[in-house]
Amino acid sequence: MTPVIESEEHKALRSAVAALGKRYGRDYLTRTIAEGKPLTELWSEAGKLGYLGVNLPEEHGGGGGGITELSIVLEELGAAGSPLLMLVVSPAICGTVISRFGTEEQKQTWLPGLADGTRLMAFGITEPDAGSNSHRITTTARRDGTDWLLTGRKVFISGVDMADAVLIVGRTEDARTGSLKPCLFIVPTDAEGFRKNPIDMELNAAEKQFELALDDVRLPADALVGDEDAGLLQLFAGLNPERIMTAAFAIGMGRYALSKAIEYARDRTVWKAPIGAHQAIAHPLAQAHIDLELARLMMQKAAHLYDAGDDIGAGEAANMAKYAAGEACVKAVDQAVHTLGGNGLTREFGLASLITAARVARIAPVSREMILNYVSHQTLGLPKSY
Repeated sequence: MTPVIESEEHKALRSAVAALGKRYGRDYLTRTIAEGKPLTELWSEAGKLGYLGVNLPEEHGGGGGGITELSIVLEELGAAGSPLLMLVVSPAICGTVISRFGTEEQKQTWLPGLADGTRLMAFGITEPDAGSNSHRITTTARRDGTDWLLTGRKVFISGVDMADAVLIVGRTEDARTGSLKPCLFIVPTDAEGFRKNPIDMELNAAEKQFELALDDVRLPADALVGDEDAGLLQLFAGLNPERIMTAAFAIGMGRYALSKAIEYARDRTVWKAPIGAHQAIAHPLAQAHIDLELARLMMQKAAHLYDAGDDIGAGEAANMAKYAAGEACVKAVDQAVHTLGGNGLTREFGLASLITAARVARIAPVSREMILNYVSHQTLGLPKSY
C-alpha cells in the first residue's frame, strides 16, 4: 500500500535538508546567478551529506533509497529558495538509468561520482525539429567495427558546461525490421565531434541551456547503456523520475513563494488590520496551499509506485503529478506576487523572477497539453487526433 503519511525517516530527511537549504537560501542563489557561476558550494555540501545520491544503490556509494527520497531533497531545497535543477538530471535520470540498466563497469565508473557530486551527467533527448514527438528523433548511431558513430543535434540541454558526460538519446537501426529504435549512449563532453553552444535565455538560472551538435562522435561499444533492443523501457525508466522530480522542483518553488506572501500578509498593515486578515488576501493563499498539498500527494504516489517497480502505474501518476505541480506552482507564484503588490515586482523581495521560472514547470520536460493527451488517451481511452 502507498503510505499517505510520511515515515519518521522521511520527516527527518525533510528537516535535515530544509536546514541545509536555509543556510544557503535565496540570497545565495541570486548572488551566484548574478556572478554567472554554478551552485558549486551547495552542490558539493549536499553531495558530502549524501543527499545527491540518496536514490542510488548503497554498493555504489548511494543512500539506497529511491525517487521518493530524492524528491524530498529537491522539494525542501526549493522551499528554502535554493533548488538544484541538476538533481533532476544527474542522479534522477542518468543515475537511475545506469543503476537499472548499466553494466557493472558503467555503474562503478559513474554512480559513486554521481552520488557524492564529484561527477555530473547531463541528459540529451530534445531536438530542434522533434519537439514533444520523441518518435521523430533524428540523432542516430551506426556501427563502425566495434565502435558507434553518433550524429545529430540536441537543444535545451541543461548544465552541459558542468557535466563530464551527456546521456544521449539516439536511435539505432533494427537489423530485423530496418526501423529505428531508441537507445542511450554515454557521451563524454570532451569527445571529438561534440560541440556545445549556449542558448541565450531570458530565464535567469545558475544552470545554463545548450544546443549540442554531434558530428560522427566515435564511441566505444561500452558507451551503450543497457540492451540495444530494450528501447522505450529504458528511456521511460529515466523520463518517469524526471517528471516526478520536476513536480518536486515546482512544489518547492511554490512553497517558497507562498511562504514569502504569508509573511508579508501577516505583517503588512494598510488600514487597521494586517492585510492577511482580509479574505480577499487570505482565501487565495489558502487555495494555493491546498493546490500545492494535493500536487505533493500525487507526486508521492508517483514516487512510491516507481520505487515499487510499477513502471506503468508510475508513468500515469508521474504525468499527473507533473501537471498538478506545474499548475499549482504558477498559481502560487502569481498569488504571492499579487499579495505584495508593487513590492512583488521589486528585486528586494525576489519574487518577480519566479514568474518566469514557474512557467518552466508547465513547459518542461513535457508540456501540460501533452500530459492531457496522455491522460485522455491512456487513462480515459479516448481516440487520438494525431
